[in-house]
Amino acid sequence: MSAQREQIISDLLERFAGVQGGLLPLLHAVQEELGCIPPDVVPELARGMGLSRAEVHGVIGFYHDFRSEPGGDAVIHLCRAEACQAMGARALETHAKQRLGVDFGQTTQDGRYTLEPVYCLGNCACSPAIRIGDDVHARVTPEKFDELVRG
Repeated sequence: MSAQREQIISDLLERFAGVQGGLLPLLHAVQEELGCIPPDVVPELARGMGLSRAEVHGVIGFYHDFRSEPGGDAVIHLCRAEACQAMGARALETHAKQRLGVDFGQTTQDGRYTLEPVYCLGNCACSPAIRIGDDVHARVTPEKFDELVRG
């Protein structure tokens, strides 16, 4: 592990180690800082939080938002909940995968986008919905999807 990465982990552990239920915010902070949660930092996170490596791996594996490999510059979350599916999300999913040349959990070759499923964006009245980064987009058609990933 690089000295810079060690310092980031040390600083984050200092910030979250004493916090009740601090593992989730710690993991989010690590991913924000490093772009993912590299497997080689898990033992240090476990030690710093007073947990076993299995407990930390269990949390990382349970939540779909955590990655062990860096994602793209932007993550595209495509809603797969029933309301979006009823309004064309399956066709949009097929189009998005073909357009980007990736499956869920993968990153485009140019490193711009990672495609991830999500099971509700809370935008059911405007289905189908996607989120790119922090921006939610409603009534996304294949054409609108192409516009969003073009620019």
